[in-house]
Formats: sequence, C-alpha cells, structure tokens
Amino acid sequence: MANLKEIRNRISSVSSTMQITSAMKMVSAAKLKKAQDAITAMRPYADKLTELLQNLSATLDDDTGSKYAVQREVKRVLIVAITSNRGLAGAFNSNIIKEVNRLSTETYADQKVSYVAIGKKANDAFKKSGKVIANESPVFDDLTFDNVAKIAAFLMDKFVDGEFDKIEIVYNQFKNAATQVVKAEQFLPIAPIEGDVKAQADYIFEPSKVEIVEQLIPKSLKTQLYKALRDSFAAEHGARMTAMHKATDNAKELRDQLKLTYNKARQAAITNEILEIVGGAEALNN
Repeated sequence: MANLKEIRNRISSVSSTMQITSAMKMVSAAKLKKAQDAITAMRPYADKLTELLQNLSATLDDDTGSKYAVQREVKRVLIVAITSNRGLAGAFNSNIIKEVNRLSTETYADQKVSYVAIGKKANDAFKKSGKVIANESPVFDDLTFDNVAKIAAFLMDKFVDGEFDKIEIVYNQFKNAATQVVKAEQFLPIAPIEGDVKAQADYIFEPSKVEIVEQLIPKSLKTQLYKALRDSFAAEHGARMTAMHKATDNAKELRDQLKLTYNKARQAAITNEILEIVGGAEALNN
C-alpha cells in the first residue's frame, strides 16, 4: 500500500484536475449558449435558401445552367475537413478524421483526393499526407460571414477552374449539447433535387431567372459553408462541455476512492502504533 504522503499528493493532484475540468465545463457551457442561438436562428434561412436555389437551378436549360451546377466525371475530389483548433472534446475531432479517411479510402478510392483543413486538428491529421492544399484554421479566431465567404470563394474558384470535379464538406452537425452528428455534404457541384421541380417552381422572375440564379448561387454557397462552420462551432462546445463534465465526475470518483484508501492506510498506521505502544508497555511490566 502506498504511504500516506504519496496518497495525499495524489488526492491534491486529482482535486486540482477536477477544478480545471469543472472550470472548462462552465466556460464551454457559456460559449455553447451563444453558439447554439446563432446556429438555431441561421439554419432555417440557410436550408430554405439552398432549397430555393436548387429549384431554380434545376429549371434552367442545360445551355444556360449555372457554372456551379456543372456535372463532370469525378476524377479529382476536394474534401473540406472541419474540426476544432483545440482538443479535450471527446471524440469530436477523431470522428471527423475517421469519416474523411473513410471517404478517401472507400468512397473515392479511385479518385485523386485533396484536403482543405479548417481546424488545427484536421491540419495536424492530414498534413503529413502532402494533400492539404490550404489550412484555414485561423477562421475560428474570428468566425464571421465575411471571413468564411473568402474560403467559400476560394473553393468555388477551384471548382469553376476545373481543378476539382467535386467538393465535399465534412463536419459535426449540432443536435444538442450531448449529441453531434457527423455530416458529409456535397458543396459543389450543386446537387439536383429529386422530383418534378419544374412543376414546383412557378415564379415570376425579374430581371430574369438566369441573372437571379447567377447572383444568388454564390451567396447560397457561402451561406452553406458558414452554416457548417457555425454548426461545428456549436457542436465543439457541446462536446467539450460533455467531455469535461464526464472528466469532472471521474476525477471526483477517483478522489473519493483515494480518500478512502488514505483513511484506511491512516487507520492501519494508527493501529500499528497503538500495538507497538501496548507491546512496549507490556515488555516493561514484565
């Protein structure tokens, strides 16, 4: 059994760790509320805008179709991996890395795959492969629509210039504080929707359908990427809050066990001292 000093040191160490994890949990909980409100307010707008643009794009003739909806033979794929800049968030980052690896080795095994890393953890995971064409991790230091729009414009240029035939975004979608869902969304080309869209898209267009689509599609794509980053940002704080909550509970359980061990060791030491005193007294009497 460890001596009393060693056990005291371990209790002190575990208690310090518990204070840190508890503080991190509270910080993430505070940040989560703001991030959750932002994505909750934005998601209906982004989804409706995407639906509208898909309807409009699908009704255009092939010769007037958007350059962002061009379907090409998929030979080169770009995967945008969205993780966090920091760890201590449970399986938040590892789930994204696993999904990206699965897409690379299974879904796109016959294609040439490259990566754009948004988040230091994604960059660290894929930079050794030599396939990371851009590291956009600093965007999380100031997550605004304008900053995200620059990344989206970079991706759109890569597609329009023919450098890549397909671009996918892999991120954690925020569901609630304890649940994050890994999503792989097609960013480009714009995915056609199912059903008879021409019958649904009964609109009056001014100035023209083509001009409206050409102006709104870039905005829609920028909004789609911004929504994914906002989703990931909220999911990160939810995952970290949950991970730190579990870590705090585990630290408390370990501290209680160490205290019990300490009390038993201390009691055993006291008992041994009493026995030694009694034995010494009896020896003097004899």
